[in-house]
Amino acid sequence: MFRVSASLSAVLFSSAALGSCPEFLDHDLRKLHSSEVVNLCDVRSGKPLLIVNTASHCGYTPQFKGLQKLYEKYREQGLEVVGFASDDFRQEARDEEKAAEVCYVNYGVTFTMIAPTPVRGGNANPIFLELAEQTEEPSWNFNKYLLDRSGRVVMHFGSNISPDSPELEQAIAGVLQ
Repeated sequence: MFRVSASLSAVLFSSAALGSCPEFLDHDLRKLHSSEVVNLCDVRSGKPLLIVNTASHCGYTPQFKGLQKLYEKYREQGLEVVGFASDDFRQEARDEEKAAEVCYVNYGVTFTMIAPTPVRGGNANPIFLELAEQTEEPSWNFNKYLLDRSGRVVMHFGSNISPDSPELEQAIAGVLQ
């Protein structure tokens, strides 16, 4: 009898291996202030995504609270929120422990947060390179990219669009249908 090991089975039958996840999302990324690694294909798992570049010491940092509320409001309907900590605009905490404290303690973030990574220019991580290709690169912290269930970017929102804005909520409702 032929048996497939659990790890081989996971590789063979992952959403990325089945072709249902766009290549640009198929990257292992370390979580903020953790040794745990996640792959956005696994996080997404056929769900819409809201991807946000974040910073812990920015005038827009209070948007973490609104992003958490969005996540709580829509996660049962399938929305996943992923924050990418970045110091591209020189407003991230000097160490990950402080950045994690801002996210998890100060704002109660429970959605996936990725360890600091570049999000703009030639050194941007592959996810943000593709987001910029499909829309535009972030001009500041807290740009929001809404992806539909197929992983296609359907809308980009700048920093000044708050998580509780009617246009963002309307767009989220549209991808959840």
